[in-house]
Amino acid sequence: MNTECTTAQLEFHALGRRSVVAQFDGGKISSDSGGLLLREVEQRTHILQRLAGCFVDHRDPDQIEHRVESLIKQRVMGLALGYEDLNDHDDLRHDPLLALLSEVTDLSGKTRQRARDKGCALAGKSTLNRLELTPFDADRSSRYKKIVARPEAMDDLLVDLFLEAHDRAPEEIILDVDATDDPLHGNQEGRFYHGYYRSYCYLPLYIFCGEHLLCARLRTADQDGAAGTVEELARIIERIRLSWPETRIIVRGDAGFCRDELMAWCEGHAVDFVLGLAKNSRLKTAIVDEMAAAKVQYEATQLPARVFRDFRYRTRKSWSCERRVIGKAEHLAKGENPRFVVTTLSRKTLDARALYEDLYCARGEMENRIKEQQLALFADRTSSHEMRANQLRLYFSSFAYVLMQTLRRLGLEGTSMAKAQCATIRLKLFKIGAQIRISVRRVRIAFSDSYPHADMFRQILYKLQLIPLRC
Repeated sequence: MNTECTTAQLEFHALGRRSVVAQFDGGKISSDSGGLLLREVEQRTHILQRLAGCFVDHRDPDQIEHRVESLIKQRVMGLALGYEDLNDHDDLRHDPLLALLSEVTDLSGKTRQRARDKGCALAGKSTLNRLELTPFDADRSSRYKKIVARPEAMDDLLVDLFLEAHDRAPEEIILDVDATDDPLHGNQEGRFYHGYYRSYCYLPLYIFCGEHLLCARLRTADQDGAAGTVEELARIIERIRLSWPETRIIVRGDAGFCRDELMAWCEGHAVDFVLGLAKNSRLKTAIVDEMAAAKVQYEATQLPARVFRDFRYRTRKSWSCERRVIGKAEHLAKGENPRFVVTTLSRKTLDARALYEDLYCARGEMENRIKEQQLALFADRTSSHEMRANQLRLYFSSFAYVLMQTLRRLGLEGTSMAKAQCATIRLKLFKIGAQIRISVRRVRIAFSDSYPHADMFRQILYKLQLIPLRC
């Protein structure tokens, strides 16, 4: 027997005697209504508004429907909500909730000029794509792409936001430097094979201070992992010292950054460092007694044993001077595990064990921040052909991270989500189903009454609303 089907109703497997039917007639409903928390953060910090100020708009004001600020907010808010691809925005342009987050006043898109755009409050993928593809030398005479990004202004903004996140100058800050791979799957500009990562990739450089992102620089993979680090640190530290002249600064990184150029620059600019040092035969000979002692301890207890040696060391050719080195002589079930770090910090400041275990090993937390940005905020979505476009995508991801981190700092402290990663914040706080009703006087958002974290959501919103609005 043939069943009658209609396009208006969907029929599912019955529940006992009850039929299960559905229709696409629920009205304006969004699955991302918790993103309103990000809007509250933006209203108090103007992070994305200031990011929009890093672009020069050469378009004719009388011929545009989407301001640069709304385009930037749409793009970055979309990343924070989990939409990594520009193609997603051909559907998202109908979403009144994202339009609200983008500060678009016509949430229903009724006033759009062209008939085919009616009902679309936001820009589509082609308009957003012009943000990334506009050449740096574009001007009013350019035909299509006229919104020019100013990378140096974005770099400065990242540092300014870090400084503003502190009520007063800290006594000491640690700047973590690290490089990672960004695999490429096409013929992008600047594509090179990297032997260590065994893939074609970019080699972005990151600089963090705790959870604060200070630099995300896209680089080609045909160079040393530490390339450009001195220039980035010089720029960042100069801005920090203008505001915090008395703050002690420590640079921390793995052995990939143990280069005489970097160490000499730090020594010449009153910046301390703690850097991993690649082991060699001379270094291993220097801790042979400590390795023997660690082995004796392990054999007696069958537990991992560590013995440290603090000594002075200089390479035969590459270093310009002698420096303090900490040798960790460790014996594990698998055998010897020697490690070394080099530092400018004195023995009076930190002894060998504390310097290695408490200070140097803590750098591993930075790797979690990089993974958070790459996996949750799509920093590795560098599929554009031109490298400058991919750098701009990295900037958008970086400011999505800064926005999420600001929510974590201002709103989530004191809750069970205080240390949650971006993906968890998105899943538990942003992905809330809600019906949206738009009238002349108000926008009413009816959240799902089965949302399990409603009390925490109210608590976070209340904390954010205690912060004065920024003028």
